[in-house]
Amino acid sequence: MATTTSTPSKIDGFFKISERGSTIGREVRGGLVTFVTMAYIVVLNPLILGSFSADDAGAKKDVLGAVLPVPQVAAVTALVAGVTTILFGLVSNLPFAMAAGLGINSFVAVTMVPQMTWPEAMGLIVVNGVVVLLLVVTGVRKAVFNAVPAELKAAIAVGIGLFICFIGLVDSGFVRRLPDAANTTVPVGLGIDNSIASWPTLVFVVGLLLIGVLMARRVKGAILVGVLATTVLAVVLEAVVHAGPSGGTDPGGWNLGYPAVPDSVFGLPDLSLLGDVSFGAWTRVPAITAALLVFTLVLTDFFDTVGTMTGLGKEAGLVDERGQLPDVNRALFVDGLGAVAGGAASASSNTVFVESASGIAEGARTGLANVVTGLLFLAAMFFTPLYQVIPVEAAAPALVIVGALMMTQVKEIDFGDFSVALPAFLTMVVMPFTYSIANGIGAGFVSYVLLRALTGRARSVHPLMWVVAAAFVLYFAIGPIRALLAP
Repeated sequence: MATTTSTPSKIDGFFKISERGSTIGREVRGGLVTFVTMAYIVVLNPLILGSFSADDAGAKKDVLGAVLPVPQVAAVTALVAGVTTILFGLVSNLPFAMAAGLGINSFVAVTMVPQMTWPEAMGLIVVNGVVVLLLVVTGVRKAVFNAVPAELKAAIAVGIGLFICFIGLVDSGFVRRLPDAANTTVPVGLGIDNSIASWPTLVFVVGLLLIGVLMARRVKGAILVGVLATTVLAVVLEAVVHAGPSGGTDPGGWNLGYPAVPDSVFGLPDLSLLGDVSFGAWTRVPAITAALLVFTLVLTDFFDTVGTMTGLGKEAGLVDERGQLPDVNRALFVDGLGAVAGGAASASSNTVFVESASGIAEGARTGLANVVTGLLFLAAMFFTPLYQVIPVEAAAPALVIVGALMMTQVKEIDFGDFSVALPAFLTMVVMPFTYSIANGIGAGFVSYVLLRALTGRARSVHPLMWVVAAAFVLYFAIGPIRALLAP
């Protein structure tokens, strides 16, 4: 009997559960709810980074034509999320779960991989994590955060949300690229001939409305429930209408993934992507390009983490009178390790997830909730055969929903000051319009510095902003510079 009572006491003491006004039951329940709320990443990340075949329409091919297999990406996504979430809970004692960041994985798949191989792209993710760790250790991370105006931080979040949304709309076929024609200058249009004329796109629309209703009704795990329910609809619909895969030629077929009942539900995880990393990107692309890609990764990783942790800490009532979290440097250090681990496993950079707010709402206040969430992620590795059933049209609604959630940051921007409004606007719209997070951040930073300087407010610009803006000027001018330097 003594052992039975002492074990909960040791757990309580280690995680300071009673001290923070919680109970073991609340922590377990909070960890479970957090997992249910963010488990969609195990489904979504493989569809963003991976492909079922190099021959699929929209397959994410690297510069050599190679792809990441969806089942392997699903396995490492669950593995790294589980390990980093548990580590975060044990080291920082905060109920903030970690997984592959949506903004960064989209950036890797769309912007980086066409210029290099998948292992090289993941090598840059590892470098990003090492840089983040160095910034934490040296204290520079705080200085960089303070240098960027709050309005631009908010604009970066909004721009990433719009970018993610646009990817979801295109992948689902709701928005399609129009072929070049003499009688039109419109680059994209609605569906097929300006109508939703395919069964897969209809599934996307139903899924989007379903998740929207669930979110509005505050249903726990709304995104995951919506994706799974839409997948069931896709399986039933395909059995009736036989739309078949798109194959890159049939606009009425399924773009990625094929909704059919799998041969098995359980399976041993294929972890062959672990360690498949290369640092050859520095020689495959110009060094300035590789450096600016890393800079963009660091910037995106940094602002996402700090903003998310601040919001979650306030919601959990864990910040002090100065708005500081307890042991924040430990938390930031583990976040940097998450980037390294994600790159080393080809799962993309792992970061703190805002969905942790659902577990906090259920009473989670300590790292014990993270241990529960992490163990559930590790268990999810053994269900990878199910992920092949989920078509991108069933997962794309989650991208649009996440984009909508990130739009809430727009309220932090003062549109009354045009020297702020224009840079923020450029940051937000250049990302989706150029299909690049880096371009959006660069447009915002450069325009902000110039507008402030040319309106007599140069002294209000932090010196680090001048350095960053100058780097982006080089980034945008890399083509002409390369031409001038060519023999």
